[in-house]
Amino acid sequence: MIRILFFLIVVFGMGLGFAWLADRPGDIELTFNGYRYEVTLMVAAVAITALIAGVMITWWLVKAIWTSPHTVARYFRVRRRDRGYQALSSGMIAAGAGDAAKARVLKKQAAKLIRSDQEPLIHLLDAQASLLEGDHEAARQKFEAMLDDPEMRMLGLRGLYLEAERLGDRAAARHYAGRAAEVAPQLIWASTATLEEKTEREDWDGALKLLDAQKSSRQIERDVANRRRAVLLTAKAMSLLDTDPTAAKSAALEANRLQPELVPAAVTAAQVLFRQNDIRKGAKILEASWKIEPHPEVGELYIHARPGDATHDRLTRAKKLQALKQNNAESFVIVARAALEAGEYGFAREAAEAAVRMQPREGAYLLLADIEEAETGDQGRVRQFLSKAVRAPRDPAWVADGFVSERWAPTSPVTGKLDAYEWRAPMERLATMIDLDDEVVDGANRVMIAASQPMAEADDIDDAEVVSVVDDAPSVPPIVADTPTPEPASPEAAPPALRRARPTRESGAEAVAFMPTSPPDDPGVPPDDETEEKPARFRLF
Repeated sequence: MIRILFFLIVVFGMGLGFAWLADRPGDIELTFNGYRYEVTLMVAAVAITALIAGVMITWWLVKAIWTSPHTVARYFRVRRRDRGYQALSSGMIAAGAGDAAKARVLKKQAAKLIRSDQEPLIHLLDAQASLLEGDHEAARQKFEAMLDDPEMRMLGLRGLYLEAERLGDRAAARHYAGRAAEVAPQLIWASTATLEEKTEREDWDGALKLLDAQKSSRQIERDVANRRRAVLLTAKAMSLLDTDPTAAKSAALEANRLQPELVPAAVTAAQVLFRQNDIRKGAKILEASWKIEPHPEVGELYIHARPGDATHDRLTRAKKLQALKQNNAESFVIVARAALEAGEYGFAREAAEAAVRMQPREGAYLLLADIEEAETGDQGRVRQFLSKAVRAPRDPAWVADGFVSERWAPTSPVTGKLDAYEWRAPMERLATMIDLDDEVVDGANRVMIAASQPMAEADDIDDAEVVSVVDDAPSVPPIVADTPTPEPASPEAAPPALRRARPTRESGAEAVAFMPTSPPDDPGVPPDDETEEKPARFRLF
């Protein structure tokens, strides 16, 4: 556009010049070699302009002819390069779609049309094709070869990192991530893996420094950075709790300030303050955490803030917590436990029953069993509560990647992920979700007992027939049916007692051929119980 505008300006200027000359007539005389040439000014201007134009056109033609071999060669080179890039692009698309054969063919075409030293993406396509073909060893060698090229180094480290993750070699993966983070700290995958590696080695200061670099480079959001910083500071305070109370206090208080809802941070800060006899400030931190979300660790630490307190003093502190968070199951549980320790069994039972009504779970039933045993000693009631506790949902616990722990930790023991622990009910014990009431249990027992009934029937039949034979033929020696006796030629020739006994045995032939399915000392159950409906009242969730 600028060139067109410039061309129009030049044409317009030449037109103005020729018009100016046309309005001012004049002659030009030129004497050369004894001859005098005289032309008008307009003709002279046109001739000069034509001469300049002719020279320029001639120069352009000569230059075009002189450089024509190079121009033709460049044309074919560009055309070859375009075809190579087209093959490379199609190969990358095929690799992304999972078509290993097509990706390999297009990689070969691209390598013929483009030199690999000019286009590093050919190495990437080659490695991707090897991964799709399942040749991970070849892919790993290609990624290692990329480390020698500064332009491809990050790509090679990324590929080796993913291969190490696939093989489950966490140490190798973090090694490659650490090398990548040293060169390019802006890479999120590298910095995150390095952060997890420093956390696993308990290098809290190094992890905090790396986290600050991520925050300053805006790799992660501000809220995420504050959460992770609070987790790292809490872990640092827990590690320094016994060796450096001052540093532990500073770290724990900062963690609690960043994330008041993080229970381990509040508990650690309160523990440090209690050790330094700052009961009031520690209690305020725990009360603030209890208001956000009641937690058993917060409650236990709060009511045991002063080791010398009497049981009724602890009960008073538990009631204060309950007042901060009313109509909460955890509040009722902490009060019930304190009342049980204080010997206030009626109050403890009332609070525990309220907790069961709000959240019928394992811990509440176990607490009721403790209260029953301490107050009345009724073992029947205790077993009843224990039975309900077995079938009730489990109490919440610290869970990270399916791993259940009684204590919080900054990273997951399974994947090493930072801030992976959650306070929730474990889901692995599905039996707690099965509804098995007393009737179902009785029905199951009846079904199990019914399996032994045929043997009981057979015993009854044998006894009855033997008695009838003895009563009807007292003079005949007792004949046992199982004794091999030669079959008489006709029914009339047989002894009377034997003739009477045989039909009886035949009528109970099934009993003779009966194979016992239960132990001989099992009496079995009446046949009417066999027809009872089998328990099928299982329900998940």
